[in-house]
Amino acid sequence: MNPRVYATALRTRFRGLEVRDGVLIHGPAGWGEFSPFWDYDAAESTAWWRAAHEAATLGWPEPVRTHIPVNVTVPAVGPGRAAAIVAASGGCTTAKVKVAEPGQSVADEQARLEAVRGALGPGGRIRIDANGAWDLETALDRLAVLDRAAGGLEYAEQPCADVADLATLRRRGSVPIAADESIRRAEDPMAVVRAEAADVVVLKVQPLGGVRAAIRIAEEVGLPVVVSSALETSVGIAAGLALAAALPTLEHACGLATVHLLAADVVADPLLPVDGRIEVRRPEPDPVALAATLADDAVTARWLDRLQTVAALAGLPVPESAEAVGEGSR
Repeated sequence: MNPRVYATALRTRFRGLEVRDGVLIHGPAGWGEFSPFWDYDAAESTAWWRAAHEAATLGWPEPVRTHIPVNVTVPAVGPGRAAAIVAASGGCTTAKVKVAEPGQSVADEQARLEAVRGALGPGGRIRIDANGAWDLETALDRLAVLDRAAGGLEYAEQPCADVADLATLRRRGSVPIAADESIRRAEDPMAVVRAEAADVVVLKVQPLGGVRAAIRIAEEVGLPVVVSSALETSVGIAAGLALAAALPTLEHACGLATVHLLAADVVADPLLPVDGRIEVRRPEPDPVALAATLADDAVTARWLDRLQTVAALAGLPVPESAEAVGEGSR
């Protein structure tokens, strides 16, 4: 039987996407998710396949904690919607707010951050994510303005794409810097460390090739780690929780509370926060939920072709025990 291909709408446009889709596989160790974004080519997607293969065939290291503190993720929405997302976040006291959205102004970002601060209260933490969209001078200007609007930023995630610019921004500015794309999409993740370009590193299991690979990177960089999602279903989020649970120290809330961005999940009991934390567990796909997220024939064919190409390139075939659940695979 073929792996299960899912597709679900997003509640709010996020990362330029309106629909999230991907593949679920099953092996002797359980379920794994393969869902590289479509702007990743086959070579870059091999890391995502290694992560799914690890989940399905090897499982993950033993956890050292049972619950993971998480931030609420606020897309590039208006202030009223931003405040509502924080209020409905399941008790999160940290918020990650998307900025640098094409077509939006600095005033839009200020209003969003002010609304988030109002919803969190003075004791909450706010971090922003620009996805590398700014040049150095823009970042210097924007961070000063947005730091004031937020009443103080915990950090700015990937404000610039270039590592040298991140290093300069970190020296010249007052807002701590977190590196995301400069780690997960870099041939040399240690360039960030050598350049002293970040105070925090953001690690995502799928883009880095699995939980064990991400742990090795965390050990090498030697900086505080925030484990974040790649906008997965609860099957993929479970891998992020496994990474966060296995790290020796965890100083910051993690970006793993993103299932609420999906209109539907593939499990009956989604991995959502309670009192600002998510329990470390591994829910399994549910036949009813899978049927509700069934991808159409065209999307299914496209994903299965991509899976075979990437698996062959990675030298890690689809596990023989891989199977579909429900009526989803054709």
